[in-house]
Amino acid sequence: KDWLTNKVDRSVTGRIALQQTAGSVQLPLNDCAVVALDYQGRSGMATALGHAPVAALADPAKGSVLAIAESLTNIVFAPLAHGLKGVSLSANWMWPCKNPGEDARLYEAVQAASDFAVALGINIPTGKDSLSMTQKYKDGDKVYAPGTVIITSAGEVSDVRKCVSPALKHRPSQIVYVDLSNDAFRLGGSSFAQITGRVGMDVPTVQDAEYFARAFAAVQMLITEGRVMAGHDISAGGLITALLEMTFADNRSGLTLTLDALGEKDIVKVLFSERPSLVLQVADGAAVCEMLAAAGVRAVTIGEVNQQRKFSVENYGVQFDLMIDQLRDTWYRSSYLLDRRQSGAKKALERFTNYKNQELHFRFPEGFTGRLSQYGLEAKRTGRSGVKAAIIREKGVNGDREMAWIMYLAGMDVKDVHMTDLIEGRETLEDVNMIVFVGGFSNSDVLGSAKGWAGAFLYNEKAKQALDRFYARPDTLSLGVCNGCQLMIELGLVTPEHAEKPKMLHNDSHKFESAFLGVEIQPSNSVMLGSLAGSSLGIWVSHGEGKFQLPYAEDRYNVALKYAYDQYPGNPNGSDYNVAGIVSADGRHLAMMPHLERALRPWNWAYYPEDRTADEVTPWIEAFVNAARWIREKTK
Repeated sequence: KDWLTNKVDRSVTGRIALQQTAGSVQLPLNDCAVVALDYQGRSGMATALGHAPVAALADPAKGSVLAIAESLTNIVFAPLAHGLKGVSLSANWMWPCKNPGEDARLYEAVQAASDFAVALGINIPTGKDSLSMTQKYKDGDKVYAPGTVIITSAGEVSDVRKCVSPALKHRPSQIVYVDLSNDAFRLGGSSFAQITGRVGMDVPTVQDAEYFARAFAAVQMLITEGRVMAGHDISAGGLITALLEMTFADNRSGLTLTLDALGEKDIVKVLFSERPSLVLQVADGAAVCEMLAAAGVRAVTIGEVNQQRKFSVENYGVQFDLMIDQLRDTWYRSSYLLDRRQSGAKKALERFTNYKNQELHFRFPEGFTGRLSQYGLEAKRTGRSGVKAAIIREKGVNGDREMAWIMYLAGMDVKDVHMTDLIEGRETLEDVNMIVFVGGFSNSDVLGSAKGWAGAFLYNEKAKQALDRFYARPDTLSLGVCNGCQLMIELGLVTPEHAEKPKMLHNDSHKFESAFLGVEIQPSNSVMLGSLAGSSLGIWVSHGEGKFQLPYAEDRYNVALKYAYDQYPGNPNGSDYNVAGIVSADGRHLAMMPHLERALRPWNWAYYPEDRTADEVTPWIEAFVNAARWIREKTK
């Protein structure tokens, strides 16, 4: 999973509330994705997936039911505004039709999907089909793809802050098992069956759709009331995989489990059956089980979170311990092997070696309350502030809206300026005191490190004049993020006094890097970051060419920001001196690769301190508050 998820942009828009990675180790464990509807409110949209191709080989009807069930046991961890009735499904059918028996199998699968969705009271208004999934070879051989339906569920979220992750909270608590299937522990179609070279015929299913819906609603109630600390669905790999994955997200937590209450003596079936179920971390297992029982839902406490790195299992006298960290490496190894093909043996091994040793650790500014009122700000402004700023956009960039929002929230009046406005002379920047070059994919990133964007300034007289006059004024600030950072470096705007300029190069990993990682704010005279010096904060990176190549010794640069770790992937691009951002000698012009504008809200962070649940904003707001105050002083 890691190989797939770390090379796509998982933070774009600044409205991402839940993506793949979780916990202080940042592993791709989350069950659903959640995006906020806007920057101000709490509502959002959730989506999740489900599929069961191996089960469908044994029983196409049960395969459809399991696919729908998995998409729902994944999306259940987001508090849905309208419950199960508010969920819509999309069905993507892939089937080797026109082969003996396959058309009939597809009919069974579609009928079962329809019947189960109707029984649950949810709709399947869209989807697609690929019904020629057969590969023919010259020698006459045929390879059939297994008949598969991939179900995507989607629904409105009432409060993006209440989404639940599989990452265990490191505190005394219990693990509750919730059965949504009303079925026995069966091994047909399971991962366990596959590793023994079988498919099996005894496939689990959801025996009672009404019971499934009732259990879904009861778990939603627990999540809405904040009673669930962490949770995971039981699907591929069974109970043992779900529980182990919950311990993988940090280096401290473990589980002590007694499974007798599940009532199955065959420990292989208990651990590896993929019947639709959930495991929840809760503060009081007995109380939660009573609440679920009152709703007619079967749930039992099966263990507790221990305060050591230990995983112990007991079931009807069979007892064993598992090595969590060793099994985590086994779980991660397939990503490492794929990574070798793209990043090369050296970088892939560096990532595999370091992923668990580069935990996120934060140090917030002293006195930071997390409240907008601390800075004299309000959630909703009326009227203009008089602090004038502009977003500078080039074709292809996509970080403008979240940047404009954080500037507005910090007290600036922000206008949108496209490069065509500067090139045509419609905009001169004479009336603004701060400009921000935003990130994204300027010119589709095909011209390399914003060279195309830089050319739009260098080879267009009006645009170049506007820029030169802006930087010649003593009352101006500028910020470049991601593509904007590349642009400022390419134009020499941060180190104009240096004969040999810095460069932005391709990441050492030879691929796009998307990660939530730690940065340390360095002591500097930076207008924006100076007051945050000494802090260690979380932030998003999302770039393919983010390596600072600095030709001089480190002390020749006004370094404002460094990555918390010097080795990959903590330093995601191989930047010299771990540099993530540099500022001009006078502290006014800052170029940084990470996206601070995508880390404004606590729910934007892929991992946020558990003891700061009341925070409205993160410390990154202070950078823009500092900028607004500086402008006010300069323009009195």
